[in-house]
Formats: sequence, structure tokens, C-alpha cells
Amino acid sequence: MKSSKLPPLFTHPIGSLPRPQAVLDLLAEWQEKKISKKEFNKRMDDFILFAIGLQEQAGMDVVSDGEWRRSHYLNEYLMRIGGFAKIRQVEHQGASHVTWVCNGKIRTKKPVFTADAKFLVKHAHKATKFALPSPFLVATRLWDKNYSTKYYPTKNDLVFELAETLATEAKALDEAGIDIIQIDDPALTYYCDPDFVKGTAHDSRINLEESIETQIPITVDAINKITEGLKAETHIHCCHSVSKRRSDVKGSYKPLLPLLSNLKVDRINLEFAYRDTGEISDLTEIPANMGAGAGVVDVRQSAIQTTEEILEIAKKCLSQIDASRLSFSPDCGFAPDAGEPPTVDEAYNKLKNMCDAVKQLRA
Repeated sequence: MKSSKLPPLFTHPIGSLPRPQAVLDLLAEWQEKKISKKEFNKRMDDFILFAIGLQEQAGMDVVSDGEWRRSHYLNEYLMRIGGFAKIRQVEHQGASHVTWVCNGKIRTKKPVFTADAKFLVKHAHKATKFALPSPFLVATRLWDKNYSTKYYPTKNDLVFELAETLATEAKALDEAGIDIIQIDDPALTYYCDPDFVKGTAHDSRINLEESIETQIPITVDAINKITEGLKAETHIHCCHSVSKRRSDVKGSYKPLLPLLSNLKVDRINLEFAYRDTGEISDLTEIPANMGAGAGVVDVRQSAIQTTEEILEIAKKCLSQIDASRLSFSPDCGFAPDAGEPPTVDEAYNKLKNMCDAVKQLRA
């Protein structure tokens, strides 16, 4: 673990902040090509300063840019590297959607987030964090035999090329001065949900043809390629997904965590605040060489937990793992997709209550 420069039980964001309407309008103008990229970045810079300031005012020890330059935490990366298009019809949570799919070769392996990271580092007064998607997440959701086999014959072929591409990206973030680089992988928790394992889940994109015992070592190797040699602290985030205040996945982390012992990251971030996510006892399964990020803030329900309610979850976490290995965060990003319903005020109040709870815990 490399978090010795941070206070004990440090607080950090997991990913996105909700976008105010003005930010949504600016994203729409850019997507509709009504403004230039230069003008978009100039105007978005001012909004990012607000996102940073909001987290610092709440008392966070680590801050992000809120992912406000991205309309979606995953799809923005795909748009920038190429080889993916929004053309596939799928069923998800009982509704039909047109979603992204791999339908070509990745067009660039050059870093695409460097300027975003440098702006965050320049303007933040606290430690900084930047998130990247996991190769397994992208391949599991976006490799499709009807679209992808011409370019990547198997799902794992896409995993390996993404690992190479993301390793270059992570190195650039490291060189830009980012303190924590997080790999987002909500797809790993598919193996924690009996419905997904049986193939009866509500997402037609997901087909876990390979068992957890065969797929996880490949995924671990891919993530290790990304984190190798980085000076920054590295995290992996395993959430249960968020869509319109609902989770895609349920189940504890116990089927997954024992298989991550060879993973070369400093911290595993898990969820404990929302129902049907992790069980506090899962913390005992985290490999001894890694720290734990405990999600103690529910980002899905609109109700704002009190400081006392958050403190109760945090104390339970401390009963399972040593304080020197523990940090605290929200369960997940507040708005992985720009159109998610939480408001900025809701996110601010939840972050502030979390930081107040941790201050009491330290005292």
C-alpha cells in the first residue's frame, strides 16, 4: 500500500458526481457538434473547478474531476480510442436499448485522458484520483460474436489488447501526477450473483461462458499489466453497478475475493451501504497485502444517511479489518451515466456526512 502520505481512514471518491443541468447542456452541445472541442474544454474547465471545490468543501481527503468531461464513465473512453459503436440492441432490466459494442480494431493506443488529468492535478488542493475501465469489464459487456470476432476472435483477445492500451493510459496518468489510479470493474461481481452465473440475469449482453476459476486469472494478469511500475497508489473498484437508482447485481464478494490474491493493486474498493451488496464480513477475505476501501454511503437511494448511520457502518468495518488497511468512500459513483437522477446537492450532503463521520472515528 502506498497511502502513507494520506491520513488514517482517508476518504476518497469512487467515480462520478451528478452533473448540474448546465453541465448536461454543455455535454449535449459538444455531442451535437454545436461547439468546438476548444470551446467545450474552456467552458468545462470552469465546471470542473466547481466539482473539485465541492469535494474539498465537503472535507474529502482525495478528490476527482467528477468525471464531468465524460457523458458515461465507460463509453467516453471507448469513443476516444475507437473500435466501438452504439449499434447493438440489447435487453436490460426489462427494457430494450441500443448500446455500445466492439465492431472494429482499437484505433489508438495513445493516452486520451492526459489533459484531463493534468488539469485536475494543477487545480486540486488535495490528493487526486482518476478512474479507468477494466479490460474485463469492457470485453464482458462489449465483445459480441456477431460484431467482434472479425477483429478479436475471442473475448480474451480483446481483454489482452485493452490491457496493453490501458497500461499506456495509466502510465500517462502517473506521469501527470495523479496520486491514485483506480480500475473500475463492476463486471467481476457478476460472478457473485447466482442469477448471472446461471445465465438467468436481466442483461442480455452478459454470458459468463468461462467459469470464475478460469476467467479471474486472465483478468488479474490483464490488470497487473496496467498497474505494473506505477508510482501512484492503485485501486480496483468492484461494485454492483448503478442504473436509475438500482443495482444490476446482488450478492456478497466471498466467491470473488479469494481469487484475487495475485492481483497487484494497493486497495480493493467494495460496497456495504446499499442492500444486497457486500457483507461486512467480506473484508476478512481481502488478501493481506492489500488495503480495503469500504463503501459506507448509499448512492442509489435518495435518502441522505445521517452522520450517525454512516458511523455505524464504518465501526462495523473496523471490527473486521485493521484501521491501517481501511479507507472510506461512497459505494459507487453517483452518476456513472450523465443522466442519472441524483443531484449535486444530494452528493455534497452525503459526502459531507461521510467526512464528518470519519472525523469522529479518527477522534
